[in-house]
Amino acid sequence: MTSRKPDEQLARNSRLRLVRPRSLAAARRAVTTRHTRPVPRPPEGTPAPAELARQARAVLADAVRIARWAAVERDPSTAPLADRAQDRAAAALELTPRQVRAGWDRARLAGLVELHGDTARPGWRLRAWDRDDMAVLRGWVALFDAWSLVHPAPDDVAPSAVAEVVEAVPQVLSLLQLSAGPVLVPVLLDLLQQRVVELREERCEVAHGPQSEPRAVGADSEARAALETELETALESGPGSDPESRPVPVSLLLDWALEGLSAVGALTLDQGRSATLTPLGNWAVWVKLEQICVAAQSPAGNIEQPAEDMLRGCARLTPGPARAEYRAWLAARTVSSAVAELLGVARGEDALLRGLAFEALRVVGAPAEADVRAAADEPSLRPYVLLWLAEYEGADPEDAAEVLTREEATWLWVDTAAAVADHGEPQLLLRHLDSAVQGTVPALLDEVRAGGHPRTVQVLVALAAAHPDPALAKAVRRAAFQVHTGGV
Repeated sequence: MTSRKPDEQLARNSRLRLVRPRSLAAARRAVTTRHTRPVPRPPEGTPAPAELARQARAVLADAVRIARWAAVERDPSTAPLADRAQDRAAAALELTPRQVRAGWDRARLAGLVELHGDTARPGWRLRAWDRDDMAVLRGWVALFDAWSLVHPAPDDVAPSAVAEVVEAVPQVLSLLQLSAGPVLVPVLLDLLQQRVVELREERCEVAHGPQSEPRAVGADSEARAALETELETALESGPGSDPESRPVPVSLLLDWALEGLSAVGALTLDQGRSATLTPLGNWAVWVKLEQICVAAQSPAGNIEQPAEDMLRGCARLTPGPARAEYRAWLAARTVSSAVAELLGVARGEDALLRGLAFEALRVVGAPAEADVRAAADEPSLRPYVLLWLAEYEGADPEDAAEVLTREEATWLWVDTAAAVADHGEPQLLLRHLDSAVQGTVPALLDEVRAGGHPRTVQVLVALAAAHPDPALAKAVRRAAFQVHTGGV
């Protein structure tokens, strides 16, 4: 017989000590078992990622130089790259002020620098620039997506006409990608006009009630011709509110688009006669098409679903395809509505969806910062918010958990365990036990009991049922009973 208390016996039993804790990043990955999909191969002839990254580094060379200069020389008390800073950068880097401004804008768009209020900080891609080819390619794709900001549209063109052309450009890029060679500008111009007309038709569609008169034969072609005439008038007359505006032919907007895409290294122009995608541009268009295909092939039709259904559809994908699904879903919505919808799901009762919602918010990045930061006062979201902010500000995901207090880390452990218990296998719950920050089971149980997580009882019951060690299972069941009855 022994006089030791059960908890003391439990603590002294080496079999019941936790193994060295894994990081919380590893714990997050243990929430569910994800089935892999075959990785699609890029078109034949596409250079290797290392070569594509070399080309992307060349396109962004000035932006990287300016970002690195700003990381060392910037004055944190001034607005990012104010006039005097531009002059200093131009002198130090032997560039003109105009080149400095252009490089700074590219650095921001590519994620090499990040703005936090009135302060500019080095982006995580800048730190990874020399060693991570995929970080370089992602940065270049961000610049590619922002081509219309890199090369501003002519001032005397109606904003609505510019917006229509920007929306129609993916069709032009698809033709260039399928052609796998030079395409004459007149061919691209014809396609651009047709695509804008189609976009206008889609916006002007009116549902006809059951009493509507049948449309006469030829009405569709007449309507299309009218739209084409309207398009030509709108594009050739500039802003409608200014009768003295200089006429703007459709070809000018095509030239602007091609020059903008050329400026980011996506295509080359042969004296204005033809356009050809660069290897980088060809690869980027292929990536975009693959993302669309992934979303279209999703069993749940994720791109058209509300956030909750989209996240459930992504739950068993590996991280790469899941991020592609998130990007496709986000692209179909405004940033503000998408972020609000994801945070709304995160506030729900399903811990799995809470974790996935923040994974999707990681894809959103900077535009989500203000809304995510505002959620830090909500106890159920605070650990996720702190991890998101730490990773957003450049912390390694494996080290981000250091920003959490012991209580916050324990709360997150219970929340993740609840997700595993609801959606995973018992073996995953046992593996999740190893990720606790406490060194022993009694210490873990003490802090879990004090944490106040609403799912504590269910998590402890599931853990007791799954664990093969009778002594540990008994102690966990006792802790679950104490929480349930309000005991200590």
